[in-house]
Amino acid sequence: MDKVDPSELRAVMHEVRRMALTYKFGIDEVMTKISILRDELRHMQQYNPVEHVGSRLKSLDSIVAKCRRKGIPFTPEGIRKHMFDIAGIRVTCSFVSDIYHVRDMLTKQADITVLEERDYIATPKQNGYRSLHLIVQVPVFLSDRVEDVIVEVQLRTIAMDFWASLEHKIYYKYDREVPRHLIDSLKLAADVAQSLDTSMERIHDEVKELSGGTEPAARPDTLLSPEEILQEFWTGRSDDARFDDHGRTTRGS
Repeated sequence: MDKVDPSELRAVMHEVRRMALTYKFGIDEVMTKISILRDELRHMQQYNPVEHVGSRLKSLDSIVAKCRRKGIPFTPEGIRKHMFDIAGIRVTCSFVSDIYHVRDMLTKQADITVLEERDYIATPKQNGYRSLHLIVQVPVFLSDRVEDVIVEVQLRTIAMDFWASLEHKIYYKYDREVPRHLIDSLKLAADVAQSLDTSMERIHDEVKELSGGTEPAARPDTLLSPEEILQEFWTGRSDDARFDDHGRTTRGS
């Protein structure tokens, strides 16, 4: 193996760190878009299809490890070309229909470019995993340039997210060598989660129909005075969260 010039390595590391910062800004851009959509729907339609939002930025150690494992050149250009999961956002919705509604609202925005969509809801993975994955590109305006950044957006229901979290913990515990009976149990649990999503959406649709085709309001926002609405905006609680490289959710500030 050829020896690497230390000064050259330091320069590459500096560029990769700078590149990683642009991915953080990419997350901020998409998170802001989702936050605006949530607030608009909550205050104008008295309905919020998004239960939780989390984000994660792949650590430098994880980037290096993946480059070694996949044979990706450890350069900003090589990483941008071959690695699409550096910046990630996870959106948890109430119902399956909400997932596609949020997808449509997000991807119709002029500065969002959809590079790839993987629909594991319509076609679940063999192990039962269900989720909608979007690989999108968003412009980030820096002080000296505009840079297009790739962000992965995962959209799930609460049941899908619970199943995926449990599946990850089991695979992590057994170092991916999971006993056959647990794999079968996970697949059965995935089927139960899918049935739960279907049942809950059917109940929701029935309630909506009985309400005259409108979404049932969680609280009487329309009765608030302008002063009270402003107060809510200034003192509102954030439901945002973060998730780490292993998919574990942590609270953000």
